[in-house]
Amino acid sequence: MRASDLPMIIQGGMGAAVSDWRLARAVAACGQLGVVSGTGIDTILIRRLQDGDPDGAMRRAMAHFPIPGVAERVLTAYFRPDGRAPGEPYDLLPMYNLKVSKERQQIAILAAFVEVWLAKEGHDRPIGMNLLTKIQLPNLALLYGALLAGVDVIIMGAGIPREIPAALDALAAHLPARLTAEIEGDEGAPPTYITFDPREHWAGEPPPLRRPLFLPIVASVTLATMFARKIAGVDGLVIEGPTAGGHNAPPRGELQLNERGEPLYGPRDLVDPTKVAALGLPFWLAGGTASPEGLAAARAAGAMGIQVGTLFAFCNDSGLAEPLRRSVLDAAARGTVDVFTDPRASPTGYPFKVVRWDNDPAQGVPRQRICDLGYLRTMYRTPKGTIGYRCASEPIATFVKKGGNLCDTEGRRCLCNALMSNIGVGQARADIGVEPPLLTSGDDLRRLPTIFDVTQGYSAADVIAYLLGQRPPVAAISLATKPAATVADQVGI
Repeated sequence: MRASDLPMIIQGGMGAAVSDWRLARAVAACGQLGVVSGTGIDTILIRRLQDGDPDGAMRRAMAHFPIPGVAERVLTAYFRPDGRAPGEPYDLLPMYNLKVSKERQQIAILAAFVEVWLAKEGHDRPIGMNLLTKIQLPNLALLYGALLAGVDVIIMGAGIPREIPAALDALAAHLPARLTAEIEGDEGAPPTYITFDPREHWAGEPPPLRRPLFLPIVASVTLATMFARKIAGVDGLVIEGPTAGGHNAPPRGELQLNERGEPLYGPRDLVDPTKVAALGLPFWLAGGTASPEGLAAARAAGAMGIQVGTLFAFCNDSGLAEPLRRSVLDAAARGTVDVFTDPRASPTGYPFKVVRWDNDPAQGVPRQRICDLGYLRTMYRTPKGTIGYRCASEPIATFVKKGGNLCDTEGRRCLCNALMSNIGVGQARADIGVEPPLLTSGDDLRRLPTIFDVTQGYSAADVIAYLLGQRPPVAAISLATKPAATVADQVGI
């Protein structure tokens, strides 16, 4: 399969598990590219098991995992047939470090396998996986697990994934792979590598694997050109604008804020699709393109199509916890929802789009400074020459003791725990109850009520039908049913 054979619509890979296997499979069933998120998927797997795996999906997929003994070991350690007691905390995995045990690696491999296997179950259409370049440490193990499940496309942003094509080549051949570790304080020093050797996990001969397509997410023509001209094994590109949800690329040049305190993006941050088309790689546009008109404009500019996140994030098939989705959609119907591009919330340092609405259950709940999942930790070189780990969302005194800058802690929030709450597997805390959620969304959230009847909910199939021009938006239907004089007034006649 070539990237030019992929569908026009790529469903965005929204973590953690908002883009879960059910959403990806629903999108694939409609003939478009379904994508699962790999962010925190190892923690999500063991929490689903601790909640009893009510529909048996985790165990069904685990039964097909090809590395002997791993699924059985994980079930013994984490599966609770009756689920957790009310208020009982989830057991935690050891945090992923530069050097981890083979058993810890295997949980990551298994989790990625399970999510992709379930998304691909029962059909032969392509499925992708989205990973964040910024979360370096587990990525090689996650990629290998996705390959074992037959993933068709790997999509990566939130950083510059220049080493991933070579890693995919190696992993598909069951050869050792490596990534250069980003370690603060090591600038100019010989590189330290994150390594992964597939052969360590097999007693016998491993099965043949197919190398998936690779699509990096970029936000500039400069990066697009680098991937197209200087890095082998790049099959296509996703070009993302600043209106997309989740983590955004910082504005080019000196950071300036608008009157709301959001980063200001200007003409330098807009990518000319005709310049990308000249590079000769298939590409998709993301951010502000989620409409029939956006799709048509993208294709007219030379793109294969569009990547869409927000419209899928709030559909009935997504992994968002139902009460949370319902609350946001009700607020959207009342016009009381907002999307704020927060320059400080994420410990990564990237701007992060945060949903604000009147009935947010996190309002008034103290958000604990904690780092017990550790996905967004930064590696740093200690004065003794060893490697340490810190996160700007952990307790301030701890962060500063580790050499972190006090000003880097201002406004930071623990995204790892908040994103788990978004999908209904939030940690139970003795002092505050369940960890409060923190939703992210693209700017399209505000216009959802003009596209769908959000009071009734809508499906992934509805999203695709709308994007393909096969069903009119709700606003158009409402306009058509109003008295002629009112219609004329609205269209300016």
